[in-house]
Amino acid sequence: MKKEITNSITLSLVQFTTEWSGACQIILPVYEDLAKTYQGSVNFYSIDADTEKAVSREYGIVEYPTILFFRNGEVVDHAVGLIPKNILIAKIEHALIN
Repeated sequence: MKKEITNSITLSLVQFTTEWSGACQIILPVYEDLAKTYQGSVNFYSIDADTEKAVSREYGIVEYPTILFFRNGEVVDHAVGLIPKNILIAKIEHALIN
């Protein structure tokens, strides 16, 4: 999956999540809804931080959920914690035009 993300010219959102985090469970339906809304123009991925510890460390993930926005293999934005849906939409729209 990492190669798909770093080699993609399409905007990709990667959510670092855990099963034990209540915040991750709360934001999951929002993330899934956004994935449906932006299907075809944005790639959405989820990474279980407990099973992919090396990837989490590589990107300095210490709070969950954390969403990284990638374009051309570079992190162009991020969101940490319980971010309202309208803020995530604004961040996605901004990343799509820049």
